[in-house]
Amino acid sequence: MKISSATGFFAVVSHWFSANIISLGREMRLSYMPPLMVYVAAGISGLTGIVGTFYVKEKLGLSAEFLAMLGFWMMLPWALKMPLGHLVDLMWRWKSLLVYLGASLIMLSLSIMIGLLGHTEFMASMATIETWFVVSALLAPIGYVLQDVVADAMTVEAVPRVDENGVKLDAQRRKLMHVTMQTLGRVAIVGGGILVSVANVFLLRDAASLPEEEKEAVYLLVYQLALIIPLVSVLGVVLASWLHRRDIQQFVSQGYSRQEAVKLLAIHSEPPPVNWWILGGGLVFTLTSLAVGLSRMPGGEEAIFLISMSIVLFLMWRLTNELEPEARNVLVGTAFLVFIFRAIPGPGAGSTWWMIDELGFDQQFLAVLSLVGATLTLLGMFIFRRFMAERSIAYIIGFLTIAGTFLSLPIIGMYFGLHEWTAALTGGVVDARFIALIDTALESPLGQIAMIPMLAWIANSAPDKLKATFFAVMASFTNLALSASQLGTKYLNQIYEVTREVKDAVTGEIAIPADYSELGHLLITVTVIGLVLPIVSIILVKHSRFRNA
Repeated sequence: MKISSATGFFAVVSHWFSANIISLGREMRLSYMPPLMVYVAAGISGLTGIVGTFYVKEKLGLSAEFLAMLGFWMMLPWALKMPLGHLVDLMWRWKSLLVYLGASLIMLSLSIMIGLLGHTEFMASMATIETWFVVSALLAPIGYVLQDVVADAMTVEAVPRVDENGVKLDAQRRKLMHVTMQTLGRVAIVGGGILVSVANVFLLRDAASLPEEEKEAVYLLVYQLALIIPLVSVLGVVLASWLHRRDIQQFVSQGYSRQEAVKLLAIHSEPPPVNWWILGGGLVFTLTSLAVGLSRMPGGEEAIFLISMSIVLFLMWRLTNELEPEARNVLVGTAFLVFIFRAIPGPGAGSTWWMIDELGFDQQFLAVLSLVGATLTLLGMFIFRRFMAERSIAYIIGFLTIAGTFLSLPIIGMYFGLHEWTAALTGGVVDARFIALIDTALESPLGQIAMIPMLAWIANSAPDKLKATFFAVMASFTNLALSASQLGTKYLNQIYEVTREVKDAVTGEIAIPADYSELGHLLITVTVIGLVLPIVSIILVKHSRFRNA
């Protein structure tokens, strides 16, 4: 009886493993590789994250409030996906040029940081270190958004409309391909994160105990290695070009004319009409953002957010007229839920500073946390693959909200001494690092889940001529949620002020003392907001005419 039960259990596990993980590998196609390479480059971008955190903490006197404000401006270029997406639809044949431009900006951003670490005095002679850092921080997201908007369009192109003999594929099979492609896209991003986490664990070992010069040399090496990021994305578009030429040649060898072969492979038989509302709105948004940003007017971030939100909502209204009423209601309801879920504010940089100063989390341990998080996020995406396919966005967001609330409690508990009590109770086994590892392991798989169903819905349901435009407008809307999150983080850091110790670079005297006394209230407030807002939004959608995917 026991043998039979064990055999049945292993059969169930084997079937699940085959259906959820092995099947994804079986469904992989070579045509998926180009956009996946661009997504991998985005995942690798996290290589400099930990080094950047310590560089800011150790070298720059920037406050948590200022960093939250900088985070707002860093998120703002993602709202430009709106006009850029339409531009990709208009210049479909030449869209790879945007990847080259994005790669150049990313390379420039990394080069500035390499200059700051390797040639500090020379860089400081032209501008302050803080100014250089801000310029580098703002260039990178512009480069990544240019690459991302093309990668989104490439995911549509990667799913074939016809088989190898030129026979049109049925709608259900293409829908499954789109879900697979979008899942693989998230896998590529997280997989890139795993690669850099492994690299950081190795590169940052014993970094905390190194002399200052050797520590800076390690930081410099990390930024130099990050130059592989633009190279990977460029190789992706080169591969896409080669695959397109190969596919044309295969159809020509079967007797099709070159023109017929191109038409079989084309997503756009002809370019869509120019939507001047989208291009004009994007231009107005860009010019207004620059004017407000350069003027440094009070409330500039709020003004830019309201203007950009107004423009995006107007363009969404114009764009959704392309859809049937039922599909329009599904898209609006889904976008609203995802927006609220992503707009939840965080505690800001102060939480990380506290973990470094009070809990003793060094560079290598933060790299280990990043590795655990990225690895389990990838595993979670496989585990929850069927869950994402079979459940509605409202159900998924409700589940993630409740789970996230429970998983935020250990960090709050540690602020009030939970780790000291558990360490004393277990002979030092369940200490701060143990709790952080377990909490990260449980929480990590939840982060990427909510976006996949919406991306798959857009890829499958948006009009053929406007795939990139739909991706871009919806991405602009949901990325504005991250800007709203940064604004909320800034407000909370104004209410609950958290500071780390800042020493004068010349005298070595303490200019700003560390003060984490209000961090506990900040963490509790963030947790309560993160629970209440998504649940209320789900209730509102359920009692409205809108639906969710």
